[in-house]
Amino acid sequence: MKVSVSRRAHFNAAHRLNNPKWSAEKNSEVFGKCNLPNYHGHNYVLIATVRGEVDKETGYVMDMKVLSDLISEEVEERFDHRNLNLDTKEFENLNPTAENIAVVIWNLLRLKISDKLDLKIKLFETERNFVEYEG
Repeated sequence: MKVSVSRRAHFNAAHRLNNPKWSAEKNSEVFGKCNLPNYHGHNYVLIATVRGEVDKETGYVMDMKVLSDLISEEVEERFDHRNLNLDTKEFENLNPTAENIAVVIWNLLRLKISDKLDLKIKLFETERNFVEYEG
C-alpha cells in the first residue's frame, strides 16, 4: 500500500532570466520582462510530496514534522528573501527558471530523504504557472 503525503511551503525570491552567452537583444527576445536588468520577484509556493509504504509501527509514510524541518532548512532558509542570481551558489552558473529551481530543490531534499521513498516537487511561480519534477 503506497501513500503520498505532501507539505506546502513558500518562499519569496528575486531572479533574472539571462543567458550570458547570448546578446542583450536575444536575452530580451527570449525572456522578455523576466530579463529586466534590475531583477523581479515571485512568491513561490512549493509542494513537496513523498510517496511510499506506510510504516506499520508509526503509521507514517514520513513524519511530516521531519519533512517540514527539511524544507525549512534546505529551501526556505537558503532561498527566502534572496536574489537567486546573486545570493545563492546554486544559481551562480544556472539560469533560475522555475524548472531549474524545482530540480535544485529536489536534489537538496533527495539527499535527506530515504531512498525507499519517492519524491516529487511541484513549484508554483505564479497562481497559474507551475512546474513538477520527480527525478
